[in-house]
Amino acid sequence: MQIIRDLALLEQALADLRADGGTIAFVPTMGALHPGHLALVAEARRRASHVVASIFVNPTQFGENEDLSTYPRRENADAALLEQEGCAILWAPEADVMYPDGFETPVAAGPLGAELDGAARPGHFDGVATVVARLFDQVRPDFAVFGEKDYQQLAIIRALAQRLGLGIEIVGVPTQRDADGHALSSRHAYLSEDERRDARALPRALGEAAQAIQLGQPVDETLARARARLEAAGFDPVDYVELRDAETLAPLSTLDRPARLLAAARMGRTRLIDNLPVLPA
Repeated sequence: MQIIRDLALLEQALADLRADGGTIAFVPTMGALHPGHLALVAEARRRASHVVASIFVNPTQFGENEDLSTYPRRENADAALLEQEGCAILWAPEADVMYPDGFETPVAAGPLGAELDGAARPGHFDGVATVVARLFDQVRPDFAVFGEKDYQQLAIIRALAQRLGLGIEIVGVPTQRDADGHALSSRHAYLSEDERRDARALPRALGEAAQAIQLGQPVDETLARARARLEAAGFDPVDYVELRDAETLAPLSTLDRPARLLAAARMGRTRLIDNLPVLPA
């Protein structure tokens, strides 16, 4: 596996991969890799001839009082994992490569970027859209693979690729979970042992709510019960528990189409998100 930090070297390495007609699947990450990321790499490997991954802790998607400076960075260990999983290239640029002097072309996430997580983290999804557009322009993959755990992000990136006419197939991979039900996340490193135990209420509350909605119980009442359960478990604040259209993320008050149940809440200093599919009978 090549570890590349220079854009000209990246362009040459990508040209070499494509020389024999090979296709490229791309897995963008911010590092601190866990089995959820490796599931993305495995899916990328199934989709294309070659896998390219990136590690870049993107400053434009962190807001004030967020954890940019303390975000876990362990490139050597991450690179070893990616090599074991069969990646051909690790693109690991510095910030001045991603955002050179004079860079003035941010990409807007659109209206969806101001809802749900976007309401709690103003500007976050504009930062995501900007860095993903930059990465897509640099790598120019045939496929790009993202996890469904960040479901709103996935929806925004799908819309972005369509809006910009990039010709990239955006692939979503189901959320990977550990034995106690938690959606795998780098942010779990911030939880204490007690907080991690209490935070199991998040996937459990969503699972119960999804089942209740599928059985025909009123959506608003079910969401209110889920919120109350999270608050009783020690989440403070609970930013949202909502049922949304699985494709557009428009709010739903009845289950009349494929939907997604999404939640975000803070346990101690750690903000957790999770979601589940909810299908009509």
